[in-house]
Amino acid sequence: MKLPRLVTLGSVTLVGVLALSACGSDNTSGDAGGDSSNCPSGTLNAEGSSAQANAIDEAIASYNATCPDVKVNYNPTGSGAGIKQFNAGQVDFAGSDSALKTVAVDGVVEADAAKQRCDGNEAWNLPMAVGPISISYNLEGVTGLTLTPSLISQIFLGKITSWDDPKIAAANSGVTLPKTAIKVFYRSDESGTTENFEKYLSGAAGADWTGGDPSKVWAGKVGEGREKSSGVAEGVSSTPGGITYVEWGSAINNKLSFAKVDNGGGAVELTGATAGAAATAAKISGTGNDLRLTLDYTTKDPSTYPIVLVTYEIVCSKGLAADKTALVKSFLTHYSSTQTQASLADIGYGPLPAELQTKVAAAVAAIS
Repeated sequence: MKLPRLVTLGSVTLVGVLALSACGSDNTSGDAGGDSSNCPSGTLNAEGSSAQANAIDEAIASYNATCPDVKVNYNPTGSGAGIKQFNAGQVDFAGSDSALKTVAVDGVVEADAAKQRCDGNEAWNLPMAVGPISISYNLEGVTGLTLTPSLISQIFLGKITSWDDPKIAAANSGVTLPKTAIKVFYRSDESGTTENFEKYLSGAAGADWTGGDPSKVWAGKVGEGREKSSGVAEGVSSTPGGITYVEWGSAINNKLSFAKVDNGGGAVELTGATAGAAATAAKISGTGNDLRLTLDYTTKDPSTYPIVLVTYEIVCSKGLAADKTALVKSFLTHYSSTQTQASLADIGYGPLPAELQTKVAAAVAAIS
């Protein structure tokens, strides 16, 4: 099933400068449509975010059209697992829907562990795929549902348990809501999607969010846990009254309805344009080539869908063996290129905003 094309806005307009930084600066860097003689050969192993699984599969397929002698293995086990495997030296880079932690969680500072894995060199967070998080549900006859941050928080924490609750009805004038039990599905694995969803609720739901600090581990105590994006999407698809948080592409693949979100400026439908507006507004909070981002989850802009995530590729700035460095640079040059980023719009993702895309390409070229 072909997903709706994400529309880019303003500064998201694609530019050709990436093609120059993608191919011209390093003879080990292959790019779609480029000269295959510049391609390395070998095997590249990566693991992590399931939210980017379709995006990275798309990038691998187009990369191998030019560089067939590189085998790229990506295991979508979830962001938490990917970072742990990267820090343990088991994979060459990791995919994560949240940047490396710089404070201790369960006694581990992810950024410090990554630096140790990189032979004392910094690990960089490189944004690579932008995807909105949908609030997906299975409610026969209801396709125009609107939810507020308060309602979303109360539903997922088990404080609202029926779809005909007066609080939901008040936000959905004219919509007939059935007396159906709400059945929550959440990610049981350590997930960057979970952390981004909790960041949204923490920022936008006020006192209604009582789940504590955002974490890759879901804070709620009700509902059913399922592994990976595919697990929660399948759970809702097969369960009347079900609801989950899951990236947009998975919702569409499973033919799920998804709610409009009213942050206080009016109900905003999840579309390519509204998700693209959120990506454009993101600010770089890292330094140098560490391109971690800060997203505005509290926006009341009626043209902006507020719940989006960015998947980072976690890479060593230095410290990998030379053959692995060549492979990482070659593949990520391709993944971050204008052509590949534009192709992601057809499968439920947004291309990186042009200014950020330029910075990512420069960072990839600086890996040594």
